[in-house]
Amino acid sequence: MANLPAMPALPVVATSSLNHSRYCCMQLTNGELFVITAPSGGGKTTLVRLLLEADDNLRLSVSHTTRAPRSGEVEGRDYFFVSQEEFRHRVDTGGYLEWAQVHDYYYGTTRTGIEDLLQSGYDVLLDIDWQGAGQLRQHYPSSTSIFILPPSLDILRDRLAGRATDSQHVVAKRLGNAVGEMRHAKEFDYVIINDQLAMALADIQAVIRSVRLRSERQQSHHAGLLQRLTVEENKDCST
Repeated sequence: MANLPAMPALPVVATSSLNHSRYCCMQLTNGELFVITAPSGGGKTTLVRLLLEADDNLRLSVSHTTRAPRSGEVEGRDYFFVSQEEFRHRVDTGGYLEWAQVHDYYYGTTRTGIEDLLQSGYDVLLDIDWQGAGQLRQHYPSSTSIFILPPSLDILRDRLAGRATDSQHVVAKRLGNAVGEMRHAKEFDYVIINDQLAMALADIQAVIRSVRLRSERQQSHHAGLLQRLTVEENKDCST
């Protein structure tokens, strides 16, 4: 696919087209929401795949994109590949919970895709950029955000060049964009350095486990047990 022309009607970050009446400041009642962000070449795709393979209660929210599929990518599993016209229509009708322009293409997350998974009790991973993460935070303030950093710019450059799918010009552009993206790491709840893949994976899993063990979630998931324990304690104290 050739580089898409600019879409003047769509700013880089959009929130005004969203209907806030239902979704603004929505509290998670079932599953938990995890946002994972990284610059291109940061290893996010590999880490997300490993997380999903190791955890049956995690589901990936599949984004829409206007770019062409890469080798090995599958429609509906990696992305929903849509035309620029279809993407524009969804933005105009409030179909995306968040959307952003990244490297000349557009990416968006639908409202229903997340809600259906959360209400089914699954914890949901969103693989989105820092712009989308900021939009999502407005609607899900209790979500957990994770930014993945490379150990150095040299290593990031090598990873991008090693893909062998992009020209030198594209690699240079992605590297330049990455510097700007990484400035937003401080806006995230957790920052993880992807130097050794196994360690980075373990760090993300530790974050997910800590969120699942929060008091409010445990009280919700184990309300019956807590009630029985409290009743037993009261009975013992009354005798």
